[in-house]
Amino acid sequence: MNTKMKKSTCYMGCLFVAFMLFSLGAKAQSTPNYGLKGGLNVSNFYVEDIDDKNARLGFHLGLYGQLFATDFFALQPEINYSMRGNEVISDGLFDQKTRFNLNYIDVPVLAVFKLGDALEIHAGVYGAYLVGASIKSEGDLGDWFDELNRDNFESFDYGLSGGLGLNFGAVQIGARYNLGLVEIARSDQARTVLGDSKNSLGQLYIALRLND
Repeated sequence: MNTKMKKSTCYMGCLFVAFMLFSLGAKAQSTPNYGLKGGLNVSNFYVEDIDDKNARLGFHLGLYGQLFATDFFALQPEINYSMRGNEVISDGLFDQKTRFNLNYIDVPVLAVFKLGDALEIHAGVYGAYLVGASIKSEGDLGDWFDELNRDNFESFDYGLSGGLGLNFGAVQIGARYNLGLVEIARSDQARTVLGDSKNSLGQLYIALRLND
């Protein structure tokens, strides 16, 4: 089995596990928690010379559930549309801003540790599938936009995820960081530009529980 097939099988396995967790959780609890979440993404490509000025701002939006919930613990699968990428600003002889846009469907699975009613600690993993890639440039050298061939990039990403959530009744405000473990570039052409970069993503979000 080649690498692409292995990654496809792994990702489908993650989706299957997430589906089974939702199903089992629904059977195990009369009222499992579920809701909507969304917020700000601050993303970058993780390399040794990472710099905040290269961060791209975007958003994420999706659904979450809390399964097998007790007063102290829950398992939280999610499915989100998430904008990632990187922004390069050239301010030498010519001023030019170039932005790489990589958009994913994310499937995090997180252990939730509850410290009372107000505070939660989240820790787990995520899998992601690339659904769109583009590049946009603006500045002295002109403005242009182009869709990129997704075959130049790894279709699947996975990594570690962790964060905090503060509860205010049915509303949660939180912060999370996702560290990618897969190199973004697949083709030689993409590696020339991106090298061995991996995804780095910080998130601020608001979640709304839809059931009591």
